[in-house]
Amino acid sequence: MALENDTRAPDFALPNQFGEDVQLSEFRGKKAVALVFFPLAFTGTCTGELCELRDNLAMFQDGSVELLGISVDNKASLRAWADVEGYTFDLLADFWPHGAVAKEYGVFLEEKGFANRATFIIDIDGIIRASFITAPGEARSIEAYKAALEEISTTSV
Repeated sequence: MALENDTRAPDFALPNQFGEDVQLSEFRGKKAVALVFFPLAFTGTCTGELCELRDNLAMFQDGSVELLGISVDNKASLRAWADVEGYTFDLLADFWPHGAVAKEYGVFLEEKGFANRATFIIDIDGIIRASFITAPGEARSIEAYKAALEEISTTSV
């Protein structure tokens, strides 16, 4: 079961597509985080979703929200995908132990071996303030992100 809103987001450190460790708690006290779990790089729905985020990156930057994508892909695959698609935000490799962070957040699909499409909006204090998950094969809408970001802007005032 996925983590619920108003709970502390579990801390983690994972390598990004450049091999640099990114730790969630490093953002605490500095900026909110949009943690975007996706199944696999180089797949149609995931590419469409992340391209839409790339094309709407200003909505995160304007709200001082760090966008972090996360999948079970290895960092080399994530880097190749980011280069091809022009993603300038961090893509984190939940590669080994396989899906450990997705499991902590309750969104790992054991039978498939990857994470469901799930988004957690984490406030500056490290608390999950908004989240949404779509059914397997169903893309998240940009409107869902806008609503979640609106939620965090009203709770951080």
